[in-house]
Amino acid sequence: MSGTRKDGEQGGSQGVTRRHMTLSAYDNAMTQFDQAIKVLGLKPNQVAMIKDPRKVIILTLPVRMDDGRIEVFTAYRVQHSIVRGPAKGGVRYHQDVTLDEVKALALWMTMKCAVVDIPFGGGKGGIVVDPTRLSRSELENLSRRYFAALADDIGPDQDVPAPDVNTNAQVMAWFMDTYSMHFKRHLPAVVTGKPLQVGGSRGRDIATAQGVVFCLEEAADHLKMDLKGATVAIQGFGNAGANAARLLAEKGARIVAISDVTGGYQNDAGIDVEAAIAWKKEHNGLLTRFETSKKAKAMKNPMQLLELPVDILIPAALENQITGENAPRVRARVVAEAANGPCTPDADEVLNAKGTFIIPDILCNAGGVTVSYFEWVQNRVGFYWPLEQVIQELRRVMATSFHAVLDASIQYKVPMRVAAFIVAINRLTAAAELRGLYA
Repeated sequence: MSGTRKDGEQGGSQGVTRRHMTLSAYDNAMTQFDQAIKVLGLKPNQVAMIKDPRKVIILTLPVRMDDGRIEVFTAYRVQHSIVRGPAKGGVRYHQDVTLDEVKALALWMTMKCAVVDIPFGGGKGGIVVDPTRLSRSELENLSRRYFAALADDIGPDQDVPAPDVNTNAQVMAWFMDTYSMHFKRHLPAVVTGKPLQVGGSRGRDIATAQGVVFCLEEAADHLKMDLKGATVAIQGFGNAGANAARLLAEKGARIVAISDVTGGYQNDAGIDVEAAIAWKKEHNGLLTRFETSKKAKAMKNPMQLLELPVDILIPAALENQITGENAPRVRARVVAEAANGPCTPDADEVLNAKGTFIIPDILCNAGGVTVSYFEWVQNRVGFYWPLEQVIQELRRVMATSFHAVLDASIQYKVPMRVAAFIVAINRLTAAAELRGLYA
């Protein structure tokens, strides 16, 4: 589970070390939120109903390790909003997890669910841990301890977690089993992203990438750009990045550069995506030394992938990768944010001024949470859809959502990110005002 995102709800995670950590993810999220609020001219009471997280949980988790000693971990769960439905959002295991980051990601999840108009609010969880240090049994013990500690605050109608950075379907199975044992009944809808054998949904493994590609199809049509022959660079070759590469290559796009934590790899004639995916499987989920396969050459500086002269750039790694410092050197015509928060607000200013078409994260990578919603629905009714139905419904949601954001961008004369927040905030405000306050 070293450094790989398992196609959760927040976008990509594999591919880089954390940079620009002096930037606050939460401040960035608030800046994006406030830009939309300013355009909409909402009253203070309307903003107060939807802006701040409703619940912040900080946990201390003692876990017995294989050698018998007790190690203590810090963990978080933030429920940003339940105005439109149960909180929804992934759980990440990473040594750099902070409360600030978790709060930001929970807010983005609220916006994301509202943008694609599914009946969830936003949540997020995280444990401060390097999972590569843990054995499988230690990882299971930590996962079960975390979910047991949260048992009274989560549930199918309260808060529904999912995979994210360094968590996967197996961790979700442990979560679901822990919760079901706690309440002594089978409750698969408490988490999504589970294995098929215990209530997962078909298509969940490719959902984020498929949503990115559906957005790119709509964007290409809008921009009069042909995906066939388009050049693509992908930062982050985890599940989302790798599947996006495969799906785009199938449409005739040319993937000229990819990267992960081991470095960047480039082939201007086009990387053999299937060979790269096979290499990952043979090397513990990493592209390490992929250049020795003779399918690509190693890049001296992997961050230069962001600056290649390509038609489409897909940041599918961590947040804050494109900043005011390197944005002037970004030459892609389209930036499709498979990651969450890859562009900072000052980067947005630069890219928008250059005419770069940004498909913002809260729209672009919402395929994961959309199919999570489909999984939750299937769990609740006990009827499971064929893959074709999942993909068909995902296409409908992503295309409809893309055009809702594009229409708002044109109506309000604002960039796509601000437009996405406008769509989300309008829906949140309407729900909050209809519900009112229970006093």
